[in-house]
Amino acid sequence: MKKITIGARGSKLSLAYVEKVKRLILEKSKSLKEDDFVIKKIKTSGDIHSNTKLSEIGGKNLFCKEIEDKLIKKEIDVAVHSLKDMDSVETKGLVIQAYIKRNDPRESFVSKKFKKLSELNKAKIGSSSRRRELQLKLINKKIEVQNIRGNIDTRIKKIETGEYDGAILALAGLKTLNLEQHVKEIFPVKDFIPTAGQGIIAVQCRSEDENIKKILTKINHTETKICALAERSFLKTLGGDCDTAVGCSATLNKDNVEIKAQLFSDDGTKVFKIVKFGKTNEPELIGKLAGEEILKKSGNN
Repeated sequence: MKKITIGARGSKLSLAYVEKVKRLILEKSKSLKEDDFVIKKIKTSGDIHSNTKLSEIGGKNLFCKEIEDKLIKKEIDVAVHSLKDMDSVETKGLVIQAYIKRNDPRESFVSKKFKKLSELNKAKIGSSSRRRELQLKLINKKIEVQNIRGNIDTRIKKIETGEYDGAILALAGLKTLNLEQHVKEIFPVKDFIPTAGQGIIAVQCRSEDENIKKILTKINHTETKICALAERSFLKTLGGDCDTAVGCSATLNKDNVEIKAQLFSDDGTKVFKIVKFGKTNEPELIGKLAGEEILKKSGNN
């Protein structure tokens, strides 16, 4: 059998996600062995331009495009992404065949010298996201938010050396890399709604590759997929770009999906929130309805 080539970014976090995916495949497909896999590290535009604001160099999908190109060209068979980095519109010829069980979707405050975000006064906090910046201001108006880029290690180093007083980082990545000791505060989802797809690993392949699709279907986590589809449908309905400040989180309760979403006006002065419920067998519909409702509220329809 031909080896299965898995492509991903070369960051520690991405490679940890690849290992997780590979381990799950080996558990579920007993005929496959460790040496049936080849890991290919791919440099993306997001990695190359690591000091520039994402919105200035093309926004979303900058950590996925080159990986998807290699998948289309058959240079790799499987692509591993953080779902939050992916465009809400699926790339033609490709399919997300597996959503890995969601890690903790919450946001966290990482700092060397401070314990609580609400106590800060004129402190410099790193964030590369417009959403996080505006959410921070709702908690504490005295914070100065400055752009911070680079992988998790780089960001933590910038805090340790005093370049920043702290930063907001996704808890999922810190947990995966065992860096939770740097976390000073964790925010409940209701107060600090994360970006759509946060904490979810997406495993993508070519839509025509039936063999790989069969292998990946075995590692798909159904509940996570339902939430992911609802969140992505919500984003797609909004049709925003990388600078649109929007949070969206779906959770399951028996047969229902609950979507909590938050959208800021372009100038950041107004915030619109909704909570919407729907059936688990129609996640994309509930995402669409939630998106339409929040657009109506914000007057952007």
